[in-house]
Amino acid sequence: MNKKNLQRVGIVFLIFYVLSSPRDAANMVNNAFSQLGNAGNQLAAFVNGIGT
Repeated sequence: MNKKNLQRVGIVFLIFYVLSSPRDAANMVNNAFSQLGNAGNQLAAFVNGIGT
């Protein structure tokens, strides 16, 4: 399989997952953004710690 086919399979799986269990998909996206926020906060704390 080439890269284009793998991308299509991934998109189809994502659509299937969202349609089959939208609540779980929403929780997964919410978790991902929450973790990104936590990572940003930790990075800010690290940079602030270097400055002091």
